[in-house]
Amino acid sequence: MRVHVVSDVHARADALAKAGDGADAFICLGDLVLFLDYDEPSGGIFADLFGTDAAVRLIELRTQRRFDEAREFSAELWAGVGRDRYEVIEEAIRGQYADLFAAMPTPAYLTYGNVDVPRLYDDYIREDMTVLDGETIDIGDRRFGFVGGGLRTPMRTPYEISDEDYAAKVAALGPVDVLCAHIPPNVPELLYDVEARRMERGSEAILDAIHEHQPELVLFGHVHNPLVRRTRIGRTECVNVGHFRGRGTPYVLEW
Repeated sequence: MRVHVVSDVHARADALAKAGDGADAFICLGDLVLFLDYDEPSGGIFADLFGTDAAVRLIELRTQRRFDEAREFSAELWAGVGRDRYEVIEEAIRGQYADLFAAMPTPAYLTYGNVDVPRLYDDYIREDMTVLDGETIDIGDRRFGFVGGGLRTPMRTPYEISDEDYAAKVAALGPVDVLCAHIPPNVPELLYDVEARRMERGSEAILDAIHEHQPELVLFGHVHNPLVRRTRIGRTECVNVGHFRGRGTPYVLEW
């Protein structure tokens, strides 16, 4: 079997269309939406609405962890739009989803990232696409478990949930061969982003599942430029599959 895995697509529909070439199956670990592009501030929904200079300013405030100031700055801009901000954002997200789901290779197995909007997925899912969150499925002779979303942070992205709810989804998987999640296990070297110069949140529940069940692999994304891309915990290999928007190529899993 050959499976291609991506995470943090962030509106990269052009590369997504080719990401399944040569694969028996395709896995997406979430973050399809591009709201604010930290690597190229001219991209994303926010820059489309308010321009690159405004996006640069918002990124500066967020990177400096001045979240209250960032929200105030954003609110001032939205006040001049004249439409409900959530309606405008959903319209833009729907446009991205329409392009991305049309481009996505099949058969595909998907879970959500922290910037995704799960309630919209049903409007764009095509035949031979399966969305899993706190669920397992067999691909070839291996059992894969999927856990979507992220944990709560000051960023307040759309699909952040409580530690307790996240842990319940991890527990529901039981033993698996490959555990697929959007966020990493709570291991510091996997969580530090060397470009953003900050720690992201990781899951203690995933780390506990690794110690308890020792899956062969744990695959994740979320941290775009990690200090360490992979590490081993007992017999479990933990792998960041890469920032797909930046790399444009999938992680290849073969057995």
